[in-house]
Amino acid sequence: MQVKLLVEGGAMKPGPTLSQKLGPVGININQVIQKINEATKNFLGLKVPVELEIDTSTKEFEVKVFSPPVSELLKREIGIEKGSGLQKKQYVGNASIEQIISVAKTKFPNMLARDMKKAVKTVIGTCVSLGILVENQPASEWGHQIDGGKFGKEIKEEITETPPEKKAELDEYFSKIKEEQEKIAKQEQAAKEAAAAPKEGEAAAATTETKEESAEAKKEPPKKEEKKKK
Repeated sequence: MQVKLLVEGGAMKPGPTLSQKLGPVGININQVIQKINEATKNFLGLKVPVELEIDTSTKEFEVKVFSPPVSELLKREIGIEKGSGLQKKQYVGNASIEQIISVAKTKFPNMLARDMKKAVKTVIGTCVSLGILVENQPASEWGHQIDGGKFGKEIKEEITETPPEKKAELDEYFSKIKEEQEKIAKQEQAAKEAAAAPKEGEAAAATTETKEESAEAKKEPPKKEEKKKK
């Protein structure tokens, strides 16, 4: 029997999904969780694909751990919680090529890529969807440059450590990008509020006018004076 799960690395907890899948088999769920957490402890804070191979006759099981999705590895590598919802307009990080290679190297055994260069390009493709800059440039600009030999030495030697001075430069560049993004966001918000103000004023005026008309309509018409009989 095979059971596929997506768990929190090193922090899996009992839940209805696991109980439904393993309960009928009669396997000790706490023991399964303990083994999964032990096997995934190197992926703390990440979603990790796990496969259980269960022998239903003996109740024995084997835990197979697969590397997390590229997006999860990138988020941990860059130190972000989520990607950008506006990839071409807002960036959430600035990765070095060494960080890209590190992710590619971790994920390579589970990739369809035939070599490290293709694996690096795959990771850079995920940077595009997450809104992550690579070496101060939009990730979409790197594919053809890598094909042309850019970062050939780093990729061939699988260098995964970013020099401190380089990391500082990348962080400084991104801090300026972030500051500019926040400035633009504030300007856009102010423009939206300014555009909405006249409409809100018109709506308020219309509401007031309607209330006045309603109040006027509720007033009783003046009574006519009856003519005195002679």
